[in-house]
Amino acid sequence: MKGFRGPVAATLVLEVIVVLLTLLVVTKFGGQNGGGFGVALVLALAAAMIVLVRFAGRPWVLPAALALQVVMVVGGLLVGVLTALGVIFGLVWLGLLMMRRDVAQKMARGELPSQRLS
Repeated sequence: MKGFRGPVAATLVLEVIVVLLTLLVVTKFGGQNGGGFGVALVLALAAAMIVLVRFAGRPWVLPAALALQVVMVVGGLLVGVLTALGVIFGLVWLGLLMMRRDVAQKMARGELPSQRLS
């Protein structure tokens, strides 16, 4: 499953970029989006995702990434846009998990093209 590290890292990098773009919203509408605490929350989420990129091949990264989505949805109580991002990226992570499960099942049955004899 080493090939799964790439999509995990790419998804995390994309998520970091999108989460950091929410700083534009938080700083423009600071009073309605938690002010300084909202900025700190967004920066902490982005930092946690950057750390997860480093460990993209570890088995605990997927549960940690899904936990970050829960934090984002709950953080949406403070910064409204985080709820939408948490739901959207949560669906992306669930899609990746389903693809990973499908590949693992095909690998176990020997149905991958690389496992077939010519």
